[in-house]
Amino acid sequence: MATVGPMRVKDAVGRYGEELAASHLGQQGMEILARNWRCPEGELDIIGREDGALIFVEVKTRSTTAFGDPAEAITPAKAQRIHRLALRWLAEQRAGGNSLGNWSELRFDVVTIVRLAEGGPKLRHLRGAF
Repeated sequence: MATVGPMRVKDAVGRYGEELAASHLGQQGMEILARNWRCPEGELDIIGREDGALIFVEVKTRSTTAFGDPAEAITPAKAQRIHRLALRWLAEQRAGGNSLGNWSELRFDVVTIVRLAEGGPKLRHLRGAF
């Protein structure tokens, strides 16, 4: 496994977290509309709908909390970028004629996952985080 570089390991940890988050959110009743939506400015991890809310979910996965809580990685600049990406996604959906159903709230959530050595992963869902 010497050919696996740091980015590949990081990407694998991120994919693991996004799979776990999507599964958890679906089990909690969220309808997943899109995952890993990309444009030149960035990526939205999960877009969902739940109880009249359209929700943009940022997933942060870490193998340890040695460098702080995963949610701390959401800086004000990152939150602003996610807001811009959400508006771009909405514009793209409208331009494509895609119906998003009825929603009365736009929400930005964070799901944090810490892969613990023992006891499995620890997942937190922060609703309306920013």
